Amino acid sequence: MERPSPSAAYFEEIGKIRAMSNATLSKKQSAELLRALKARFEKNMNRHKGFEWAEVQAKLEASAEKLRSLNAMERTGGEPDVVGHDKETGEYIFYDCAPESPKGRRSVCYDRDALESRKEHKPADNALDMAAAMGIELLTEEQYRGLQKLGNFDSKTSSWVKTPSDIRELGGALFCDRRFNTVFLYHNGAESYYAARGFRGSLRV
Repeated sequence: MERPSPSAAYFEEIGKIRAMSNATLSKKQSAELLRALKARFEKNMNRHKGFEWAEVQAKLEASAEKLRSLNAMERTGGEPDVVGHDKETGEYIFYDCAPESPKGRRSVCYDRDALESRKEHKPADNALDMAAAMGIELLTEEQYRGLQKLGNFDSKTSSWVKTPSDIRELGGALFCDRRFNTVFLYHNGAESYYAARGFRGSLRV
């Protein structure tokens, strides 16, 4: 069931998320974020066996831009964590690993065209623009299924995933969830939005 038009408070919160993604973190904020990421990294070693936090932290400390993106992921309930390492580029790969779709990114339609197509009951934002503002990418179906191999995610919620252009051009958009211990892929009109659907992102550092 679609959620009624978001409240003024929700619109304000979305505005804060966008501003947060462009704001340089203070030393205190950076330290707090790194502590949270380190604690999550050490608690969930099954997601990144053989990786060393010191190497990840060195990468993060060298990029204020990536820290801003991770802070936005963290502040919107994504619980980002390392899930991979690209040996060719040396980059570490973060995904949103919150058990359910990030709370601060729900009730959004798929993209700007979908948002503008709604004549009434518009959501506060759209997934693609929010992700771009945060400096992250929506998970693809393949990435989403890879995440699900690391645990059980979205057992009560669902998440938009990157939609192929041929489907989007016909008005549709894709989302995934996990039910009955199985990962499902579904479709909706791209303009739809639901209180239990957000999106998960990826970030390469």
